[in-house]
Order: sequence, then structure tokens, then C-alpha cells
Amino acid sequence: MKPTAKDHHGEQQIDRVRRICLALPETWEKISHGEPTWFVRKKVFAMFSNNHHHDGHVAVTVPAAIGIQEMLIAKAPKKFYRPPYVGVRGWVGIELGQVSDKELALHIEEAWRLIAPKRLQEPRVATGPNNSREP
Repeated sequence: MKPTAKDHHGEQQIDRVRRICLALPETWEKISHGEPTWFVRKKVFAMFSNNHHHDGHVAVTVPAAIGIQEMLIAKAPKKFYRPPYVGVRGWVGIELGQVSDKELALHIEEAWRLIAPKRLQEPRVATGPNNSREP
């Protein structure tokens, strides 16, 4: 079957999301529910949607802090939407054609922070013969 322009666009957007997600510590990817999904340790923090169930969205779905989903959708309804299934838990869909790489990275990084274990988020201090923590 010959790919369509929409399929090609979706593949470009997957690569965009993948690049941002995989730059985060201890992140890995697998297909879940037919779409690329990103995990930190064993918890999901981002799910791709390439016209999933023919809903028209080429988007990434991420968790948002309490109240943020509603605020984003009210402020920019063409950019953000309440996704099925996880929207009731505060996740937000981000239309990838509507956001810059910088804005997308901010949303994905925040989603990672909401899901990643706190110990993983702590700044790491180098130790060793030349980097001792002792005064």
C-alpha cells in the first residue's frame, strides 16, 4: 500500500516526539495500543496519536498537572484537546502541527517530571577522586 501524505506527516511528527522523549533520563519506547508510547521506568508519560481510530489528530498525549488541561484547552482549543480514555485523568492532547519544537519539549519535559520518580529527578553530583563531596 502506497503511503499517503498524511502518513508521511505522521511519521515526521513521530520522529519529532521521539527525539524529545528519548533525550530524557531512563526513557524507553514501545508500541502500546498500536502507537509509539514513551515510558520512564515502567510508567507512561507520552503517547503518540497518528489519526488513531480515524479521529483526525496527529498529536501527542501527555499528563498535565491539576487544572492545566482545562486551562490549555480553553486558551487554545485548536492546539489542545481532551483525549479519549485518559482525558478524564487530566491528560491533554497536543496537536503537533500547532506547536513549535520548543513548546513541545516544554510540555513533554513537564509530563516526564510528573511521572518520573523523584529520585531520578534529583540533580546528580559527580563523585570520585577529583569530585569529592567532602570539604
